[in-house]
Amino acid sequence: MRPTRFLAAGVALLLTGCTMIPAYHRPAPVIAAAWPGVNAAAGGTGQPDWRHFYRDPVMRRLIDQALANNQDLRIAQHQVEAASAQFDIENAALFPTLNGGALANVQKEYAKIWSLSQTNGAFFMRQYAVGFGVSAYEVDLWGRIRSASQAAFDRYMADALNRENMQLSLIAAVASGMLTWVADNQAVLVTQQVLDSRQRTYDLVRQAALTGTVTALDVAQAESALHDTETSLQVYTRQRAQALDQLTLLVGTPLDDATTRALQSLTSLDAVTAFPEIPAGLPSDMIARRPDILSAEDVLRAANDDIGSARAEFFPKIQITAANGTASNNITRLFQGGMGAWNVAPQITLPLFDAGRLTAQLRIAKARRKEEIARYEKTIQTAFREVADALAGRDTYLKQLQAQNALIASNDRQYHLAITRFRAGYDPYLSTLIAQRDLYTARLGGITTQLQTLANSVTLYKALGGGWTSTVPPRPTASAMGHIL
Repeated sequence: MRPTRFLAAGVALLLTGCTMIPAYHRPAPVIAAAWPGVNAAAGGTGQPDWRHFYRDPVMRRLIDQALANNQDLRIAQHQVEAASAQFDIENAALFPTLNGGALANVQKEYAKIWSLSQTNGAFFMRQYAVGFGVSAYEVDLWGRIRSASQAAFDRYMADALNRENMQLSLIAAVASGMLTWVADNQAVLVTQQVLDSRQRTYDLVRQAALTGTVTALDVAQAESALHDTETSLQVYTRQRAQALDQLTLLVGTPLDDATTRALQSLTSLDAVTAFPEIPAGLPSDMIARRPDILSAEDVLRAANDDIGSARAEFFPKIQITAANGTASNNITRLFQGGMGAWNVAPQITLPLFDAGRLTAQLRIAKARRKEEIARYEKTIQTAFREVADALAGRDTYLKQLQAQNALIASNDRQYHLAITRFRAGYDPYLSTLIAQRDLYTARLGGITTQLQTLANSVTLYKALGGGWTSTVPPRPTASAMGHIL
């Protein structure tokens, strides 16, 4: 049989060979059909792009910069590229590797070594060859190589989805980081207003002490409140600076002047463009579109593929080595007619005794599949809890914010009444001080509650996988990517 025909026959056997990968069945979801306290629905309107949810222009600018410069995202992208290359390596083993080469061998010998009586001198043995060949090509009759290639593809898909999940987390982190900075900036401005107010009150009390209408205790209390506010101002100033540092780290590059000015113009959380309302009645199975869940399933698929590779190890391996070219002991005759040379060396290896090594490898592969099933189910359960927590916070945070705003309004009225009565001489300064502290605390609490409300919306959007559609995009296959399995 000619070498080319032999190689063609090997490729045909490869393409028609079987595979021993067990049939894959997606584990049944171990979650309820609907979120706690929410009726199931057919699904909502999808959000194909994060810009449809993050509508604030400053937030969009920061997210765009983070997607272009964040170092963690770059690391994840390089990991995806490495996984893709590993898949190409595994997939390349399905095909013969054709090598070309040339050989020149000159060897000096002596006649006495070979018992030649004609001469006692040395002579030279020469050999020249040019050709191409295939070395140790394994015919994948039992699907061992295809199983390994499919496992590499599934792990590549898992890494790609991990990058997508990291991108989703990065977007949410940038949005939350910006909201935190705005909240700290608002707290600084509120504290500065309170400090100015307490400075005026302290001056008023100290002036009143000169006329004997207030006591030294009132002056001491006013001074203490003034210094307490000065301390709080430094605390919130420091927190604002640290929030900017964290935001810069997430963005991956120093903020440009235009972005910095736009960010500083946001003096309160009310100035941030509101997020769109997420529809009620979301089905629980929509979390299947989350990248981390899809990634966990691809890792499970890879573990299932590994069983096919472990099973194929029990069967004979067929390897082929072949070469074709020309050979001569005279380089001038190397390409003359009649100098052709070829060889074919098939080899079959059958495992007979290995002290249980192959059986143990198969047990390991099956155990790892069970491990990945448990990890996949835990990923779904964790995702379900995250969405359920965010949905529970959606209504309660809104009601809490309404109550907090009502508290601020009532404390504001109380403070103005207290300061009016103090100036009129009806009440001691302590009543004014208590009312002022309560109002300040309520205003800070309002900032915190509003931040928690907005951050919960960001968390819910991320927990839903970057949208609220139940449609899972079709999963790519190795053949669709231009590879043959």
